Formats: sequence, structure tokens, C-alpha cells
Amino acid sequence: MMTLEDYLEQDARLYPDKTAVVCGDEHITYARLWQMVRERAQAILLPRSTVVLFRATQDIDFLVTYFSIHLAGCVAAPLEKDTPEARFHELQESLQGVSVPEGIADVLFTTGTTGKSKGVMISHSTIVADAENLIAGQGFTHELVFIVHGPLNHIGSLSKIFPLILQGATLYLLDGMKDLDAFFNALEYPAGKMATFLVPANVRMLTQFAANRLSAYSEKLDFIESGGAPLPHADMLELCRLLPHTRLYNTYASTETGIISTYNYNDGRCLVGCLGHTMPHSKVVITPEGRISCQGDTLMSGYIGEPELTATVLNNGTVCMSDLGTIDEEGMLHIGGRQDDVINVGGFKVAPTEVEDAVLMLPEIRDCICISAPHPITGRALKLLVVMADGEPFDKRRIARYLSTKLEAYKVPSLYEQVPSIKRTYNGKLDRKAYLLQ
Repeated sequence: MMTLEDYLEQDARLYPDKTAVVCGDEHITYARLWQMVRERAQAILLPRSTVVLFRATQDIDFLVTYFSIHLAGCVAAPLEKDTPEARFHELQESLQGVSVPEGIADVLFTTGTTGKSKGVMISHSTIVADAENLIAGQGFTHELVFIVHGPLNHIGSLSKIFPLILQGATLYLLDGMKDLDAFFNALEYPAGKMATFLVPANVRMLTQFAANRLSAYSEKLDFIESGGAPLPHADMLELCRLLPHTRLYNTYASTETGIISTYNYNDGRCLVGCLGHTMPHSKVVITPEGRISCQGDTLMSGYIGEPELTATVLNNGTVCMSDLGTIDEEGMLHIGGRQDDVINVGGFKVAPTEVEDAVLMLPEIRDCICISAPHPITGRALKLLVVMADGEPFDKRRIARYLSTKLEAYKVPSLYEQVPSIKRTYNGKLDRKAYLLQ
């Protein structure tokens, strides 16, 4: 089996003068990148399978470090670039004496519902399977230039490097999306095909503050993938309007499962909640409780040093998720929210995402979250927190009347509040845990 580094070496041999990475004013060819990786790997004098912690800086040095750790036979464990020293050393100490199975390439740290950090072990074969899934599902090609601006210690952005290396394509690195000018400058790069990965918060920022600028690149943007959290239907429709010639993908993926399925919602139907067909190395089954379970070559190998915790998630080659889902008559996966997020109101179960999708169809509402709140009669009630667009008045009666035309009566919130912002996690997901005590 070829590893990612085998493909990198092959790229250096087949396309030595092709630009591998663009980062600011730096342009690194495949030949130069491979040389830097080999030199760095030779300086790593650690036993094989040692887990090497390092900070995920958004630059070429990160790539050199990442590939060289693999080439030296060690395991790459990238952390947030601003990880405090105390936390860095705490993780180092926790990994002392912990063994990893043969073939592990990465340990990616993630937090679940408990908030406890878990180190997800990813194998070399899983990396290649993820890459081949993305190539088959989204059409990564040798000519593509892909813009990555998200943190490289998370699977959403890190996984985009994999198919680029397999195809000998070009990676364009940006440090976040706070500077929209930098993003649009990247789109000016001389290439026939460009693509990028956006979390829902990025999509909303672009459609609200730079819609006309984005639409100007409809012919050049080959595809955009969205992930990390469900994309509101209103934002899906707006992207389809702005980019009629661009393939727009919703993807189902996680650190534990790898890249599972994808759906081009710019297909004339724009199906809300649809995550498409599974990719070649993956399979999805729905449990009797309605939970999504994933199988195939892209699954994690387990949580490092925690076999008991691993057994609660990974059993017999299957990772059972908290996400609720269905498979339609076309064989496409549809997500229905997370089991943990369902709100019980007077015996009725409500998926808050359904309420939020309906609310965001109102143009005067910029953002929102539906939460559970105390109620003197029913015990719990639906409460809607909304961020209004600039200059728009907050009219809770209008919002409630609108929702009553879109949802069953028990799904219409009884409580409303205007707030300056909605709390989100690092990758744009609604931070529902932050509202649990309200």
C-alpha cells in the first residue's frame, strides 16, 4: 500500500517543477517540498511510532513537519496553533508510555459531548482511503488549486491535503477567513479550476458581506465543499443562486468516521439535510433507533490509550454516531439532527435544526438557535434566540406567525429573544452545550 508520503515522492518525480503549495509570497514546487521533507525527516531521531506533538501553524513549515514525521516512522499529532504551553506539556505527559498500533499516521485531538479531549488515531491506509473517497466523490484533479484556510489540526481542512497529494494538485494556504480580501486575492490565482472548503459560518459571512464579489467567480470556482455542521437551507439556496455553475457539496464526515458521503445540492433540487451517496470506501447503515452508523476503510483505529472508550463507539468495524438519519429511495443519506439535541416539549420531540432552518428563510434574521427553556406549565418550552440583520426590527409575533405557516404547531417556539450574537464552536457549529443551563 502506498502512503501519502509515497505519493508525495511520486509527485516530486513526475511533476518536479509544478507548484505544490502557495502560502503568501512563497511558492514551493513538488521537488523542493519533497527535499525539505526528506531533510527534516533525517533530523528526527526518535523511535518508530513515537507520537510527536506540534502546533498546527498555517504555513508551509506545518506541511514539512507533518510529512516528515510520517516519513521518519513516527505519528503526527497536530494541536491548535495557540495551545498554551501548560496544555501542550500536559498532553505530552499523558502520552508517555502509550503505545499505538502499527500503521498509525496521525492522532487528532477532538472533544465530544463530555468536553474531554480524545486523541483519535488515524492510520496511513485511512488517509489514502479518505483521499480516494474525495477524488471519486468531488472530482479532485491534477489541475485543481484548492484553498485551505481552516485549522490543519482538524479533519475538515487537513483531509483536503490528502487528495491534492494523490493527484499532484496545488494547495493554496490562507490563515483563516477574517480577511476577506485575502480570500478573494487567492481566487485571482492563475488557475483554470479552483475549489475550497467552507464551514457554515464562512458561507454566511460570504453571502451576507461579499455576495457580489463571490458570484463573480462562478465560472472559476469548480466546487465548494461545506462541512463541520449542517448548512442552513437558506444559505444553500443563496449559494446556488450566486454560483450557478459551481458544484456545491454537503459532506458527511467526522474525525472518527473519516469522509463518508457527499451531495452536490446545486443539482436543481437543493435537498435540505441531504448528504448524498456514500463514497467508494464507505458504507452507512441506520440503526433501529434511527442513528447513523458508518463502516469502511476510513474509520478511526480508536482513541489513543483508551480502549474502553473506543469500545463504546467502535464495534465490529462500525462507528455508531449520535446523528439521526435516514436513507431515501435513491440510496442517499439524510441527516435529521443529533439524538442529544432533540428537545422534548410536552411529550413531543423536536429537532431544533428544523426550526432553525425555517427561521433562517426570513431575510431579516442573520443567525439563530433554538434551545430548551423552563416553562411553568409544560416544564420545558422551545425558545428561539435570534440575531437581526442591521437595521431590522425585532418582531417576535411576525416570526411566530411565519413559523406557524412552515411548521407543526408544537414546533413553533413560544419564547423569543433578540441577542447580539450566537455562540459557535471553532468550526462554525452552533455551540448548543453553552446554552444547556439556560
